[in-house]
Amino acid sequence: MAEKPGLQTSKLESEAFESLFSDELTNLSNLFENAGYELRMAGGAVRDLLMGIYPNDIDFASSATPSQMKEMFEQHKVRMLHKRGEEHGTITVRMNDTTNFEITTLRIDFVCDGRRAKVEYTTDWEKDAFRRDLTINSLFLGLDGTIYDYTGGVDDIQNRRVRFVGKPEDRIREDYLRILRYFRFFGRIGEPAEGHDADTLAAIIANREGMDTLSGERIWAEMKRIVGGRNGASVLRTMLLECGLGKHIGLPNVTEEILKEFSQVFETSVDHSDDEETSCAESMTLLSTLFRTDSDLSQFHRRNKVSNNEKALAQFIMRYREAAADEKNKDDKRFFFRLVTDQWHLYGSTDMEINKIRAIELLKYINSYNLIVDMQEWTVPKLPINGVNLMEAGVERGVKFKYMLQHMYILWRDSDYSLTLDELLTHIDDDIVIPDEKIPVLRGPNSKRRRLS
Repeated sequence: MAEKPGLQTSKLESEAFESLFSDELTNLSNLFENAGYELRMAGGAVRDLLMGIYPNDIDFASSATPSQMKEMFEQHKVRMLHKRGEEHGTITVRMNDTTNFEITTLRIDFVCDGRRAKVEYTTDWEKDAFRRDLTINSLFLGLDGTIYDYTGGVDDIQNRRVRFVGKPEDRIREDYLRILRYFRFFGRIGEPAEGHDADTLAAIIANREGMDTLSGERIWAEMKRIVGGRNGASVLRTMLLECGLGKHIGLPNVTEEILKEFSQVFETSVDHSDDEETSCAESMTLLSTLFRTDSDLSQFHRRNKVSNNEKALAQFIMRYREAAADEKNKDDKRFFFRLVTDQWHLYGSTDMEINKIRAIELLKYINSYNLIVDMQEWTVPKLPINGVNLMEAGVERGVKFKYMLQHMYILWRDSDYSLTLDELLTHIDDDIVIPDEKIPVLRGPNSKRRRLS
Protein backbone atom coordinates (compact mmCIF):
# COMPACT_ATOMS: atom_id res chain seq x y z
CA MET A 1 0.00 0.00 0.00
CA ALA A 2 1.25 3.46 -0.91
CA GLU A 3 2.51 5.44 2.08
CA LYS A 4 0.80 8.71 2.91
CA PRO A 5 3.41 11.36 2.09
CA GLY A 6 2.11 13.72 4.77
CA LEU A 7 1.00 17.31 4.34
CA GLN A 8 3.23 19.43 2.12
CA THR A 9 2.56 23.14 1.79
CA SER A 10 3.89 25.72 -0.62
CA LYS A 11 2.91 29.09 -2.01
CA LEU A 12 1.36 29.73 -5.41
CA GLU A 13 2.22 32.99 -7.07
CA SER A 14 0.70 33.47 -10.49
CA GLU A 15 -1.15 36.13 -12.43
CA ALA A 16 -3.92 33.65 -13.22
CA PHE A 17 -4.52 33.05 -9.51
CA GLU A 18 -4.49 36.76 -8.67
CA SER A 19 -6.93 37.50 -11.48
CA LEU A 20 -9.55 35.24 -9.88
CA PHE A 21 -10.06 37.64 -6.97
CA SER A 22 -13.18 39.54 -7.93
CA ASP A 23 -15.21 41.53 -5.42
CA GLU A 24 -17.63 38.60 -5.32
CA LEU A 25 -14.94 36.10 -4.35
CA THR A 26 -13.54 38.46 -1.74
CA ASN A 27 -17.01 38.86 -0.22
CA LEU A 28 -17.50 35.08 -0.17
CA SER A 29 -14.13 34.60 1.52
CA ASN A 30 -14.95 37.20 4.16
CA LEU A 31 -18.25 35.49 4.99
CA PHE A 32 -16.52 32.17 5.73
CA GLU A 33 -13.62 33.75 7.60
CA ASN A 34 -15.90 35.86 9.82
CA ALA A 35 -18.02 32.78 10.62
CA GLY A 36 -14.95 30.75 11.57
CA TYR A 37 -15.09 28.28 8.64
CA GLU A 38 -12.27 27.41 6.26
CA LEU A 39 -12.75 27.86 2.52
CA ARG A 40 -10.32 26.57 -0.10
CA MET A 41 -10.28 26.02 -3.83
CA ALA A 42 -10.32 22.32 -4.63
CA GLY A 43 -9.54 19.77 -7.32
CA GLY A 44 -9.29 20.66 -10.97
CA ALA A 45 -8.92 24.41 -10.57
CA VAL A 46 -5.85 23.93 -8.36
CA ARG A 47 -4.38 21.44 -10.82
CA ASP A 48 -4.91 23.82 -13.74
CA LEU A 49 -3.39 26.79 -11.92
CA LEU A 50 -0.29 24.74 -11.11
CA MET A 51 -0.01 23.84 -14.80
CA GLY A 52 -0.26 27.49 -15.82
CA ILE A 53 -3.79 27.08 -17.18
CA TYR A 54 -6.57 29.52 -16.35
CA PRO A 55 -9.35 27.35 -14.84
CA ASN A 56 -12.73 27.29 -16.56
CA ASP A 57 -14.52 26.29 -13.37
CA ILE A 58 -13.62 26.81 -9.73
CA ASP A 59 -14.94 24.46 -7.08
CA PHE A 60 -14.61 25.21 -3.40
CA ALA A 61 -14.42 22.98 -0.35
CA SER A 62 -15.23 24.01 3.19
CA SER A 63 -15.20 22.72 6.75
CA ALA A 64 -18.73 24.12 7.12
CA THR A 65 -21.61 21.66 6.83
CA PRO A 66 -24.46 22.37 4.42
CA SER A 67 -26.75 23.38 7.27
CA GLN A 68 -24.10 25.73 8.66
CA MET A 69 -23.61 27.29 5.22
CA LYS A 70 -27.36 27.71 4.74
CA GLU A 71 -27.67 29.43 8.12
CA MET A 72 -24.76 31.74 7.30
CA PHE A 73 -26.07 32.64 3.84
CA GLU A 74 -29.60 33.21 5.08
CA GLN A 75 -28.30 35.48 7.82
CA HIS A 76 -26.45 37.61 5.28
CA LYS A 77 -29.27 37.42 2.70
CA VAL A 78 -27.13 35.66 0.10
CA ARG A 79 -29.18 33.98 -2.58
CA MET A 80 -28.85 30.18 -2.70
CA LEU A 81 -29.52 28.35 -5.97
CA HIS A 82 -29.06 24.83 -4.66
CA LYS A 83 -30.42 24.17 -1.17
CA ARG A 84 -30.37 20.35 -1.01
CA GLY A 85 -27.00 20.38 0.69
CA GLU A 86 -27.98 17.92 3.37
CA GLU A 87 -28.38 15.32 0.64
CA HIS A 88 -25.54 16.16 -1.74
CA GLY A 89 -23.10 18.15 0.38
CA THR A 90 -23.04 21.10 -2.03
CA ILE A 91 -24.49 24.59 -1.81
CA THR A 92 -24.50 26.97 -4.79
CA VAL A 93 -24.78 30.69 -4.09
CA ARG A 94 -25.01 33.83 -6.19
CA MET A 95 -22.97 36.74 -4.91
CA ASN A 96 -23.98 40.30 -5.82
CA ASP A 97 -26.53 38.89 -8.28
CA THR A 98 -23.74 38.29 -10.80
CA THR A 99 -21.49 35.37 -9.89
CA ASN A 100 -22.23 31.80 -8.82
CA PHE A 101 -20.01 29.81 -6.45
CA GLU A 102 -20.33 26.11 -5.64
CA ILE A 103 -19.11 25.03 -2.20
CA THR A 104 -18.94 21.40 -1.06
CA THR A 105 -18.51 20.22 2.51
CA LEU A 106 -15.48 18.05 3.28
CA ARG A 107 -16.58 14.43 3.31
CA ILE A 108 -15.64 10.78 3.54
CA ASP A 109 -17.04 8.09 1.22
CA PHE A 110 -17.84 5.31 3.67
CA VAL A 111 -20.07 3.03 1.58
CA CYS A 112 -19.23 2.53 -2.12
CA ASP A 113 -20.72 0.05 -4.59
CA GLY A 114 -18.60 0.89 -7.65
CA ARG A 115 -21.07 3.46 -8.98
CA ARG A 116 -22.12 5.73 -6.11
CA ALA A 117 -21.16 6.43 -2.52
CA LYS A 118 -22.78 7.27 0.77
CA VAL A 119 -20.93 10.07 2.48
CA GLU A 120 -20.45 11.54 5.91
CA TYR A 121 -19.16 15.05 6.55
CA THR A 122 -15.83 15.80 8.18
CA THR A 123 -13.63 18.75 9.08
CA ASP A 124 -10.47 16.79 8.24
CA TRP A 125 -8.97 18.06 4.96
CA GLU A 126 -6.61 15.07 4.70
CA LYS A 127 -9.48 12.57 4.84
CA ASP A 128 -11.25 14.42 2.07
CA ALA A 129 -8.07 14.43 -0.03
CA PHE A 130 -7.65 10.67 0.37
CA ARG A 131 -11.18 9.87 -0.78
CA ARG A 132 -10.50 11.53 -4.18
CA ASP A 133 -9.47 9.60 -7.28
CA LEU A 134 -6.12 10.93 -8.50
CA THR A 135 -3.33 12.74 -6.67
CA ILE A 136 -3.44 15.60 -9.17
CA ASN A 137 -7.12 16.15 -8.32
CA SER A 138 -6.70 16.00 -4.54
CA LEU A 139 -5.03 19.37 -3.96
CA PHE A 140 -6.46 22.33 -2.05
CA LEU A 141 -5.55 25.99 -2.46
CA GLY A 142 -6.14 28.52 0.28
CA LEU A 143 -7.24 31.96 -0.78
CA ASP A 144 -3.96 33.30 0.60
CA GLY A 145 -2.12 31.21 -2.03
CA THR A 146 -1.15 28.30 0.24
CA ILE A 147 -1.17 24.94 -1.56
CA TYR A 148 -2.17 22.00 0.64
CA ASP A 149 -0.88 18.69 -0.74
CA TYR A 150 -1.65 15.53 1.23
CA THR A 151 -1.02 12.96 -1.54
CA GLY A 152 2.03 14.08 -3.52
CA GLY A 153 -0.05 15.69 -6.25
CA VAL A 154 2.22 18.71 -6.75
CA ASP A 155 5.20 16.50 -7.52
CA ASP A 156 3.08 14.41 -9.88
CA ILE A 157 1.94 17.51 -11.77
CA GLN A 158 5.50 18.74 -12.09
CA ASN A 159 6.60 15.35 -13.42
CA ARG A 160 3.46 14.79 -15.51
CA ARG A 161 2.55 11.60 -13.66
CA VAL A 162 -0.99 10.33 -13.22
CA ARG A 163 -1.49 8.19 -10.11
CA PHE A 164 -4.40 7.03 -8.06
CA VAL A 165 -4.58 8.19 -4.46
CA GLY A 166 -3.47 5.24 -2.32
CA LYS A 167 -4.00 1.75 -3.76
CA PRO A 168 -5.32 1.82 -7.35
CA GLU A 169 -7.66 -1.15 -6.82
CA ASP A 170 -9.28 0.54 -3.81
CA ARG A 171 -10.01 3.74 -5.73
CA ILE A 172 -11.28 1.82 -8.75
CA ARG A 173 -13.65 -0.38 -6.75
CA GLU A 174 -15.19 2.72 -5.19
CA ASP A 175 -16.27 3.88 -8.66
CA TYR A 176 -15.38 1.96 -11.82
CA LEU A 177 -15.68 5.15 -13.87
CA ARG A 178 -12.31 6.05 -12.40
CA ILE A 179 -10.73 3.69 -14.93
CA LEU A 180 -11.81 6.03 -17.69
CA ARG A 181 -10.98 9.12 -15.63
CA TYR A 182 -7.45 7.77 -15.21
CA PHE A 183 -7.06 7.47 -18.99
CA ARG A 184 -8.64 10.87 -19.60
CA PHE A 185 -6.16 12.60 -17.32
CA PHE A 186 -3.25 10.55 -18.57
CA GLY A 187 -4.19 11.70 -22.05
CA ARG A 188 -4.18 15.29 -20.90
CA ILE A 189 -1.22 15.33 -18.52
CA GLY A 190 0.81 12.13 -18.85
CA GLU A 191 3.80 11.40 -21.05
CA PRO A 192 3.26 8.35 -23.30
CA ALA A 193 7.01 7.97 -23.75
CA GLU A 194 7.32 7.34 -20.01
CA GLY A 195 4.57 4.71 -20.15
CA HIS A 196 1.96 3.76 -17.59
CA ASP A 197 2.66 2.45 -14.12
CA ALA A 198 2.53 -1.35 -14.33
CA ASP A 199 0.65 -1.76 -11.04
CA THR A 200 -1.97 0.74 -12.16
CA LEU A 201 -2.61 -1.10 -15.43
CA ALA A 202 -2.73 -4.41 -13.56
CA ALA A 203 -5.40 -3.02 -11.21
CA ILE A 204 -7.40 -1.73 -14.19
CA ILE A 205 -7.26 -5.11 -15.94
CA ALA A 206 -8.23 -6.94 -12.75
CA ASN A 207 -11.28 -4.71 -12.25
CA ARG A 208 -12.41 -4.04 -15.81
CA GLU A 209 -15.51 -6.26 -15.48
CA GLY A 210 -16.86 -3.70 -13.04
CA MET A 211 -17.26 -1.26 -15.91
CA ASP A 212 -20.26 -3.29 -17.05
CA THR A 213 -22.21 -1.73 -14.17
CA LEU A 214 -21.66 1.81 -15.47
CA SER A 215 -24.33 3.65 -17.42
CA GLY A 216 -23.65 4.37 -21.07
CA GLU A 217 -24.10 8.09 -20.50
CA ARG A 218 -21.26 8.19 -17.95
CA ILE A 219 -18.97 6.18 -20.23
CA TRP A 220 -19.69 8.36 -23.25
CA ALA A 221 -19.07 11.59 -21.29
CA GLU A 222 -15.55 10.36 -20.54
CA MET A 223 -14.89 8.76 -23.92
CA LYS A 224 -15.65 11.99 -25.78
CA ARG A 225 -12.89 13.69 -23.85
CA ILE A 226 -10.44 10.79 -24.10
CA VAL A 227 -10.47 10.42 -27.89
CA GLY A 228 -10.09 14.15 -28.54
CA GLY A 229 -7.48 14.75 -25.84
CA ARG A 230 -3.79 15.47 -26.11
CA ASN A 231 -2.65 11.82 -26.31
CA GLY A 232 -5.88 10.31 -27.64
CA ALA A 233 -4.31 7.80 -30.03
CA SER A 234 -1.78 6.47 -27.53
CA VAL A 235 -4.33 6.28 -24.71
CA LEU A 236 -6.92 4.50 -26.83
CA ARG A 237 -4.39 1.90 -27.86
CA THR A 238 -3.52 1.18 -24.23
CA MET A 239 -7.17 0.98 -23.26
CA LEU A 240 -8.26 -1.36 -26.04
CA LEU A 241 -5.23 -3.50 -26.87
CA GLU A 242 -3.27 -3.62 -23.62
CA CYS A 243 -6.09 -3.48 -21.07
CA GLY A 244 -8.87 -5.15 -23.07
CA LEU A 245 -11.55 -2.58 -22.22
CA GLY A 246 -13.19 -2.72 -25.64
CA LYS A 247 -16.05 -5.09 -24.86
CA HIS A 248 -16.96 -3.09 -21.76
CA ILE A 249 -17.33 0.20 -23.66
CA GLY A 250 -18.92 -1.04 -26.88
CA LEU A 251 -15.72 -1.41 -28.93
CA PRO A 252 -14.97 -5.16 -28.95
CA ASN A 253 -13.70 -5.47 -32.52
CA VAL A 254 -10.90 -2.90 -32.66
CA THR A 255 -7.56 -4.19 -33.95
CA GLU A 256 -4.07 -2.75 -34.32
CA GLU A 257 -4.77 -2.09 -38.00
CA ILE A 258 -7.98 -0.19 -37.26
CA LEU A 259 -6.20 1.91 -34.63
CA LYS A 260 -3.68 2.99 -37.27
CA GLU A 261 -6.48 4.75 -39.14
CA PHE A 262 -7.64 6.37 -35.91
CA SER A 263 -4.10 7.62 -35.32
CA GLN A 264 -3.87 9.12 -38.79
CA VAL A 265 -7.14 11.03 -38.51
CA PHE A 266 -6.34 12.04 -34.93
CA GLU A 267 -2.86 13.37 -35.69
CA THR A 268 -3.97 15.48 -38.64
CA SER A 269 -6.85 16.90 -36.60
CA VAL A 270 -4.43 17.89 -33.82
CA ASP A 271 -2.09 19.47 -36.38
CA HIS A 272 -4.95 21.69 -37.60
CA SER A 273 -6.30 22.56 -34.16
CA ASP A 274 -6.00 26.04 -32.66
CA ASP A 275 -5.32 24.30 -29.36
CA GLU A 276 -2.24 22.07 -29.58
CA GLU A 277 -3.58 20.00 -26.69
CA THR A 278 -6.78 18.82 -28.42
CA SER A 279 -8.20 17.60 -31.71
CA CYS A 280 -10.26 19.93 -33.89
CA ALA A 281 -12.40 17.02 -35.12
CA GLU A 282 -15.54 15.92 -33.29
CA SER A 283 -15.12 12.90 -31.03
CA MET A 284 -17.58 10.93 -33.16
CA THR A 285 -15.60 11.79 -36.29
CA LEU A 286 -12.52 10.25 -34.71
CA LEU A 287 -14.39 7.23 -33.42
CA SER A 288 -15.86 6.59 -36.88
CA THR A 289 -12.46 5.23 -37.82
CA LEU A 290 -13.13 2.31 -35.44
CA PHE A 291 -16.43 1.27 -37.04
CA ARG A 292 -16.01 -1.06 -39.99
CA THR A 293 -19.67 -2.06 -40.24
CA ASP A 294 -23.10 -0.75 -39.30
CA SER A 295 -23.15 -3.45 -36.62
CA ASP A 296 -20.02 -1.96 -35.01
CA LEU A 297 -21.72 1.44 -34.77
CA SER A 298 -24.99 -0.01 -33.51
CA GLN A 299 -23.18 -1.91 -30.77
CA PHE A 300 -21.37 1.24 -29.65
CA HIS A 301 -24.61 3.22 -29.75
CA ARG A 302 -26.47 0.66 -27.64
CA ARG A 303 -23.77 0.61 -24.99
CA ASN A 304 -23.10 4.34 -24.74
CA LYS A 305 -26.43 5.97 -25.56
CA VAL A 306 -24.86 8.49 -27.94
CA SER A 307 -27.26 11.10 -29.30
CA ASN A 308 -29.09 10.57 -32.58
CA ASN A 309 -27.12 13.44 -34.08
CA GLU A 310 -23.80 11.88 -33.05
CA LYS A 311 -24.84 8.52 -34.46
CA ALA A 312 -25.96 10.18 -37.71
CA LEU A 313 -22.57 11.88 -38.04
CA ALA A 314 -20.84 8.51 -37.83
CA GLN A 315 -23.27 7.03 -40.35
CA PHE A 316 -22.61 9.92 -42.74
CA ILE A 317 -18.85 9.49 -42.53
CA MET A 318 -19.05 5.71 -42.91
CA ARG A 319 -21.37 6.05 -45.93
CA TYR A 320 -19.17 8.50 -47.86
CA ARG A 321 -15.59 8.10 -46.60
CA GLU A 322 -14.37 5.84 -49.40
CA ALA A 323 -15.85 7.97 -52.19
CA ALA A 324 -14.67 11.17 -50.50
CA ALA A 325 -11.10 9.86 -50.21
CA ASP A 326 -11.00 8.94 -53.92
CA GLU A 327 -8.37 11.02 -55.71
CA LYS A 328 -10.90 12.49 -58.15
CA ASN A 329 -13.13 13.70 -55.30
CA LYS A 330 -10.72 14.48 -52.47
CA ASP A 331 -9.99 18.06 -53.58
CA ASP A 332 -13.20 18.74 -55.51
CA LYS A 333 -15.38 21.05 -53.42
CA ARG A 334 -18.31 20.41 -55.75
CA PHE A 335 -18.39 16.77 -54.65
CA PHE A 336 -18.86 17.85 -51.05
CA PHE A 337 -21.38 20.57 -51.92
CA ARG A 338 -23.43 17.89 -53.63
CA LEU A 339 -23.27 15.65 -50.59
CA VAL A 340 -24.81 18.47 -48.57
CA THR A 341 -27.72 19.12 -50.91
CA ASP A 342 -28.23 15.38 -51.50
CA GLN A 343 -29.00 14.90 -47.82
CA TRP A 344 -32.04 17.14 -48.13
CA HIS A 345 -33.35 16.51 -51.61
CA LEU A 346 -32.65 12.77 -51.82
CA TYR A 347 -32.60 11.56 -48.23
CA GLY A 348 -34.80 13.98 -46.31
CA SER A 349 -32.32 15.41 -43.79
CA THR A 350 -33.73 18.92 -43.71
CA ASP A 351 -31.31 20.85 -41.48
CA MET A 352 -28.80 22.20 -43.97
CA GLU A 353 -26.47 23.61 -41.31
CA ILE A 354 -26.14 20.16 -39.77
CA ASN A 355 -25.57 18.70 -43.23
CA LYS A 356 -22.76 21.23 -43.77
CA ILE A 357 -21.23 20.38 -40.39
CA ARG A 358 -21.23 16.69 -41.28
CA ALA A 359 -19.53 17.45 -44.59
CA ILE A 360 -16.87 19.51 -42.77
CA GLU A 361 -16.23 16.61 -40.39
CA LEU A 362 -15.88 14.31 -43.41
CA LEU A 363 -13.30 16.73 -44.84
CA LYS A 364 -11.35 16.46 -41.59
CA TYR A 365 -11.61 12.68 -41.70
CA ILE A 366 -9.99 12.46 -45.15
CA ASN A 367 -7.50 15.28 -44.45
CA SER A 368 -8.97 17.77 -46.93
CA TYR A 369 -8.71 20.75 -44.60
CA ASN A 370 -8.06 23.01 -47.58
CA LEU A 371 -11.75 22.84 -48.51
CA ILE A 372 -13.23 23.62 -45.10
CA VAL A 373 -13.31 27.39 -45.52
CA ASP A 374 -15.10 26.97 -48.86
CA MET A 375 -17.71 24.80 -47.17
CA GLN A 376 -18.13 27.21 -44.26
CA GLU A 377 -18.61 30.21 -46.55
CA TRP A 378 -20.84 28.44 -49.08
CA THR A 379 -24.47 29.54 -49.16
CA VAL A 380 -26.62 26.52 -49.94
CA PRO A 381 -28.64 27.30 -53.10
CA LYS A 382 -32.39 26.81 -53.24
CA LEU A 383 -33.92 24.35 -55.69
CA PRO A 384 -35.96 26.51 -58.13
CA ILE A 385 -38.70 23.91 -58.67
CA ASN A 386 -41.20 22.46 -56.21
CA GLY A 387 -44.23 20.20 -56.05
CA VAL A 388 -46.64 22.99 -56.99
CA ASN A 389 -44.69 23.62 -60.18
CA LEU A 390 -44.88 19.92 -61.07
CA MET A 391 -48.65 19.76 -60.49
CA GLU A 392 -49.18 22.87 -62.62
CA ALA A 393 -47.14 21.14 -65.33
CA GLY A 394 -49.54 18.15 -65.21
CA VAL A 395 -47.56 15.64 -63.13
CA GLU A 396 -49.99 13.57 -61.07
CA ARG A 397 -49.28 12.97 -57.38
CA GLY A 398 -48.03 9.51 -56.48
CA VAL A 399 -44.77 7.59 -56.37
CA LYS A 400 -43.67 9.00 -59.73
CA PHE A 401 -44.29 12.53 -58.47
CA LYS A 402 -41.74 12.11 -55.71
CA TYR A 403 -39.06 10.70 -57.98
CA MET A 404 -39.75 13.24 -60.69
CA LEU A 405 -38.96 15.97 -58.16
CA GLN A 406 -35.76 14.15 -57.23
CA HIS A 407 -34.91 13.82 -60.93
CA MET A 408 -35.29 17.57 -61.31
CA TYR A 409 -33.01 18.08 -58.33
CA ILE A 410 -30.30 15.84 -59.82
CA LEU A 411 -30.43 17.72 -63.14
CA TRP A 412 -30.12 21.03 -61.27
CA ARG A 413 -27.33 19.72 -59.01
CA ASP A 414 -25.34 18.33 -61.94
CA SER A 415 -25.57 21.70 -63.68
CA ASP A 416 -23.75 23.16 -60.66
CA TYR A 417 -27.11 24.50 -59.47
CA SER A 418 -27.50 26.71 -62.56
CA LEU A 419 -30.67 25.40 -64.30
CA THR A 420 -33.70 27.66 -64.00
CA LEU A 421 -37.32 26.65 -63.39
CA ASP A 422 -38.18 26.94 -67.07
CA GLU A 423 -35.15 24.87 -68.07
CA LEU A 424 -36.06 22.16 -65.59
CA LEU A 425 -39.65 22.00 -66.83
CA THR A 426 -38.38 21.04 -70.30
CA HIS A 427 -37.47 17.68 -68.72
CA ILE A 428 -40.99 16.95 -67.54
CA ASP A 429 -41.35 14.04 -69.97
CA ASP A 430 -38.01 12.39 -69.12
CA ASP A 431 -38.09 8.72 -68.24
CA ILE A 432 -37.19 8.30 -64.58
CA VAL A 433 -36.05 5.26 -62.63
CA ILE A 434 -37.82 4.45 -59.38
CA PRO A 435 -35.30 2.74 -57.04
CA ASP A 436 -36.11 -0.55 -55.33
CA GLU A 437 -34.83 0.55 -51.93
CA LYS A 438 -34.37 3.77 -50.04
CA ILE A 439 -31.23 4.88 -48.21
CA PRO A 440 -32.12 5.68 -44.58
CA VAL A 441 -32.33 9.31 -43.55
CA LEU A 442 -29.50 10.49 -41.29
CA ARG A 443 -31.52 12.41 -38.77
CA GLY A 444 -30.35 15.29 -36.64
CA PRO A 445 -32.19 16.78 -33.65
CA ASN A 446 -34.25 19.14 -35.82
CA SER A 447 -34.89 16.90 -38.83
CA LYS A 448 -38.47 16.29 -39.88
CA ARG A 449 -39.79 13.76 -42.34
CA ARG A 450 -41.05 15.53 -45.45
CA ARG A 451 -43.91 13.87 -47.24
CA LEU A 452 -43.43 14.08 -51.00
CA SER A 453 -46.27 11.84 -52.14
